[in-house]
This record gives sequence, structure tokens and C-alpha cells, in this order.
Amino acid sequence: MNDPTTIASQYGESATQAGELLLPAAATPAVVCLLHGGFWRIPHGREQWRAVALDLARRGYAVWTPGYRRIGEAGGGWPGTFEDVASGIAHLRALAHRTPLDLDRVALVGHSAGGHLALWAASAPHARGAEVLAATVRIRAVAALAPVADLARAWTLGLGNGAVGELLGGSPAEHPGRYAAASAAGAAGPGTRLAIFHGTQDQAVPIALSRDHVEAARAAGDDIVLHVLEGAGHMDFLDPASGAHEALCDWLSRALRD
Repeated sequence: MNDPTTIASQYGESATQAGELLLPAAATPAVVCLLHGGFWRIPHGREQWRAVALDLARRGYAVWTPGYRRIGEAGGGWPGTFEDVASGIAHLRALAHRTPLDLDRVALVGHSAGGHLALWAASAPHARGAEVLAATVRIRAVAALAPVADLARAWTLGLGNGAVGELLGGSPAEHPGRYAAASAAGAAGPGTRLAIFHGTQDQAVPIALSRDHVEAARAAGDDIVLHVLEGAGHMDFLDPASGAHEALCDWLSRALRD
């Protein structure tokens, strides 16, 4: 099997504001945009996705892995991280000028903190930076893998050793506006398919956050499903040989079907 073609591309001035596009042999392929996790902090970056990105490209998807400024580097945190995610996804429009991409079949896939960012990008058109995205790319499907789906609860629970407070500069009481703008709780709107995948053995992000998010999203009218993966842990999604990854691929094949 031939390896996909790799195109490196910059969407901003920072070295972090860059990504790689992996192209399969297929003409005008559907696109999967991978948002990495790591509790929004350096040194965790898009290299986490390398094996998964290669596997998805071999399955016929174009795979875009944008980085974003993180806590611990200049411009990271609020609002830079969010502005970068929106701009990084929107950069698909520029990439489509260089090589044929099916921008009517775009899926966001995010893991952990990246799962939160994927849900945010699909459901927060009012938030800072999201207007850039809304004007350029239509997101058909979103898969959040073990996402930090509720920032206020994550702050209360101290997930990631206080990562949410670092991301937003303080507590929900101190910055209610930031928490509202960064929330993944808004409705994604008609035509966007949503799925959350969460393992029962996740020790980093409680599965209760995903259960409650799905319940609230359904009440708001979203087309969303929760896939509970028995025995799966938090990092299983980064292994292309895992059952967690295969469950994602099965869902993507349906969500991005012509």
C-alpha cells in the first residue's frame, strides 16, 4: 500500500500555527481534521496523531492536522488557542485551492482537550474566532473522543491539574464570559452529525461529562450519539490498532458517506 502524499502548510506566523495534509490516492476525498489533546498545554502537539492520520489517509480520507498555540507558549490560552483552532480549520479552504478536497464532507475529530475544541468549533458560532470558521468551511460531522466536554465541571474537578483555569485565566466565577464563549454546549445546528466516544476505563476524563453533554445536546435538538467503549482507556484512541479507533472509523464511514 502506497503512503499518502504529505503537504506541510502554515496558516499563521507562529511556528505552531501550521499543520500537515495527508492526501490519499482518491480524487477529491472527504476530509478529516484532527485536533490533538494534552489539556491545551505544551509540549503535547499534533504529532500525537501521526499513526492515526496515516491510517485514516490509507482508508481514503484527506487528513489535516493543524497545530494551535497552547498554554505555556506566547499567545496560547484565551483567546489565542480558540482563534487558532478556528483559523486552522478554515485553512482547509486555502488548501483546497492547491489540491482537490471535498469540503462538503468535512469531519472534525478531537481527542481529550481536542475533543472539547472540536465540539466548540461546531457549536459556538458566537464565540471569538468562530466567525472565521463559519464563513469558510461547512462541518458535516464531529467526533469527540474522551472530550473535556464541560469546562466548568472540569475546573471544579481539577482535571489536568488545573488545566482549565490556566486555559481561561481563572475560575468560572472570575471569568463567566470566557467560560460561556469557550463552552461546547451550544447547538451545532441542522445537518451536523455529532458523536462522542468514551471508554469506561478512562482515568483522565470522567465519562460522566460525556453522558451529561449528550443528554443536554439531545434536549437542544442535536443529532448526537454516545458510544460507550467497554474497557477502553483515555489513550486508546491514539492507537490505530485499537478497538476504539476502529469504532471511530466505522462511524466516519457512515457520517461522511456520499
